[in-house]
Amino acid sequence: MTLAIPGFDHLRLPGADGTELAVAVGGSGSPLVLLHGFPQTRLMWRHVAERLAGEHTVICPDLRGYGASDKPAATGPEVYAKRAMAADTVALAAALGHDRFALAGHDRGALVAFRAGLDHPDTVTHLGILDTVPTLDMWKVLHGVRAAVGYHLFLMAQPPGLPETLIANSADSFFGSFLDAWANDPAAIPEEVRTEYLRASAAAVPSVVADFRASAGVDVVHDQADLDAGSQLAMPVTVVQQDWGAQLGYDAAGVWQAWAPDLDHRLTRSGHFMAEEAPDEIAAALRELLAR
Repeated sequence: MTLAIPGFDHLRLPGADGTELAVAVGGSGSPLVLLHGFPQTRLMWRHVAERLAGEHTVICPDLRGYGASDKPAATGPEVYAKRAMAADTVALAAALGHDRFALAGHDRGALVAFRAGLDHPDTVTHLGILDTVPTLDMWKVLHGVRAAVGYHLFLMAQPPGLPETLIANSADSFFGSFLDAWANDPAAIPEEVRTEYLRASAAAVPSVVADFRASAGVDVVHDQADLDAGSQLAMPVTVVQQDWGAQLGYDAAGVWQAWAPDLDHRLTRSGHFMAEEAPDEIAAALRELLAR
């Protein structure tokens, strides 16, 4: 049985192109949409969502292709483009009566949030990014032996067939390896939550791979077009990251400053799964973002 965020209503709402999303909604006040990362579901926001629900209407969807949301066949590269997922986000907020909202994302969800901020600047009022860099910049900084940390990005970038077969044949080991390697505090993801993440991921291998494959193709095209056009994020932006810049040899704050003139860039001692490992820190960062 799918675990729930306590005290939240769990709905199915229309996204874009006929895709339906599983969404948890709770609290009251100005709307805040939270997008999950990999290999997770909306459940990753359970602690942060509860902390912010007293001040905001908190909306936590499963991204298309993940969790309990629809998993459309990847009939073309645009199906799992971050542009399509950003359109999902705008559509589900509209279905709840919100034509403007704050948005925060972690990992894959942060890439969707980034795209939403560029594509829908009049809709996204504030933007929170947890532990990623834009897709175009990610490929630029991953090089040499340091790129081994992102081996899965290269695996899932391959043409359809082999990645799906390899991952499906060892789904629990594959997805579980990231939960083990990327958490500084394994206790932050208790066994029942880990089991839910692994169950949901194993049931979504083709769409998860399609999401990552899009980031080696169509998402790069979209980011490059915005870079060439001089597009930037018009809203206040807060980025919270581990110190990957130092480890991978690049200026993470500088990367984000080029996209976000109104930037608050922070480093955390938390592991990658910071919304679960350090929910007070992340909730405080989002509160401060929304006050700007």
